Amino acid sequence: MADFDVAVIGSGPGGQKAAIAAAKLEKRVVIVERRNMMGGVCINTGTIPSKTLREAVLYLTGLNQREMYGQSYRVKDDITVGDLGIRTQHVIGREIDVIRSQLARNHVAVVPGTARFVDPHTLDVIDESNRDVKITADKIIIATGTRPARPASVEFDEETIIDSDGILNLQAVPDSLVVVGAGVIGIEYASMFAALGTKVTVVERRERMLDFCDLEIVEALKYHLRDLAVTFRFGETVAAVERHARGALALLESGKKIPAETVMYSAGRQGMTDGLGLELAGLSADDRGRIPVDEHYRTTVPHIYAVGDVIGFPSLAATSMEQGRIAAHHACAEPLHGIHHLQPIGIYTIPEISFIGRTEDELTASQVPFEVGISRYRELARGQIIGDTYGMLKLLVSPEDRSLLGVHVFGTGATELLHIGQAVMGCGGTIDYLVDAVFNYPTLAESYKVAALDAMNKLRRVARFEL
Repeated sequence: MADFDVAVIGSGPGGQKAAIAAAKLEKRVVIVERRNMMGGVCINTGTIPSKTLREAVLYLTGLNQREMYGQSYRVKDDITVGDLGIRTQHVIGREIDVIRSQLARNHVAVVPGTARFVDPHTLDVIDESNRDVKITADKIIIATGTRPARPASVEFDEETIIDSDGILNLQAVPDSLVVVGAGVIGIEYASMFAALGTKVTVVERRERMLDFCDLEIVEALKYHLRDLAVTFRFGETVAAVERHARGALALLESGKKIPAETVMYSAGRQGMTDGLGLELAGLSADDRGRIPVDEHYRTTVPHIYAVGDVIGFPSLAATSMEQGRIAAHHACAEPLHGIHHLQPIGIYTIPEISFIGRTEDELTASQVPFEVGISRYRELARGQIIGDTYGMLKLLVSPEDRSLLGVHVFGTGATELLHIGQAVMGCGGTIDYLVDAVFNYPTLAESYKVAALDAMNKLRRVARFEL
């Protein structure tokens, strides 16, 4: 008989939810995690610290209040890394306590260390003192997550040339920063440091950034980042980075040289599978360390599952949690419905972006007709009260049945506001509901009614021509 019914490797969002779900189904569950990484990358170096850092930046810089009190308004003049770190460490500590409490309450055994397969049902766990313990389990769920990908040609020194993990360990707020890669993580950090007053240059080999987002929303974000003195170099590639006493020199293939105190690489993520001994379990990963799975998150070995960032797209904490829960239920022979096809995306830039459904470009390419309804925060009393006059909400509406095809939000609270649109879409609702609904006043949620009325008026105008 195996030691456990289910063994989970990794305690990030996917791992925790898998372990707790299996425990709720009255299975004997163990979770393996390095002693200093409870909560995984999400809690310790990724989502939670970066979003907390963003909140500290917004508060200490007073950025959101400058519309009211002038461009020179700041809560604190000389913002230090210590100021930013206090809030981050507080939140990380509290979150780790919550996770430990949840695991203990559900009687999930926690074994500290790094796991490696010995055979398809056995794990060898080695702790930091090099002691090892063997664990056997009927079902195993891999939730090891990812680490920042590091180009082999770059010499990272954790001070001048860093990755997104290293940005949290900087000794001081840099005067200047080159961000290599305009993906989600790169742009989030670029906007945070620009708000702190750092001169930021973003270098991206593609011709545009965040190309899965609505073009109008991305253009609005670019405008605001340029307003914070961010320089964009699209269609450019960093050939090399030279370290100097006063910082670094980023050498572009085009011949340009960009001096900066710090260079941060944001070159995607690499699955943490290289130390797992996958071959001993009959598994393999691709060149990015990702493990292929089926719709139940089962690998090619039927009793081994994989969830979260280690399986690739969409690599979001929110989806990882659901994947963990679904995998655990399937492993325990109590399968659930799959994840709903409508997935919200939230990007914590300054200002925020969030969307669900399809973009204008996708609908046009698919030859799906749509009408656009727009609401601007500056037209809402709440927008004026909070000093956000640039935010906007965009609804993409089917002219055939007035259903929502996409919701795109830019501005304060975008990631929260989006869920109203998600609920309407998920329940098969139309803009008629939004037009007739009464929203609290003054709120940003009211933007749904304004945008729905805008779309309805446009549809009515077209209908008049067809009479």
